[in-house]
Amino acid sequence: MDITFRNEKLAKIFNSEKSLMREYGTENAKKIKHRMAVLAVATCLDEVPVHPPDRRHELSGDRKGQFAVDLKHPQRLIFEPNHNPLPRRTDGGLDLRKISAITIVEVEDYHG
Repeated sequence: MDITFRNEKLAKIFNSEKSLMREYGTENAKKIKHRMAVLAVATCLDEVPVHPPDRRHELSGDRKGQFAVDLKHPQRLIFEPNHNPLPRRTDGGLDLRKISAITIVEVEDYHG
C-alpha cells in the first residue's frame, strides 16, 4: 500500500520511534508500528484484517469516507483512501480491492 501523511509534522512523528513514544506513549507506539507494517504490506485495503487486533472499519457521520484500525483502547489510527476519483463498486460503495493508496490522518479517540 502507498502510504502518505496528512502533513509533514505527522510524517515526522511516525518516522521516529522516539517521537511516536513521546507523542502517543510506549504501548500505542508499538501498536502504531505494527498497524503501519500491516498497512504497508497490504496491496489493497481489502487485505487489512477486519478482526482484532487490527479491526479495520469504515467510519460514518462526519468521518464518512475515513477508516480506522484499533490501537490501545480508545485510540484509533485514522486514515482515508488517497484516490481521485475514489474507486466504486456498481452499488456505489467503495471498492476496497482497488484502494491501494491511503493518507494517515491522525491518532484519536473519536468517541470521546
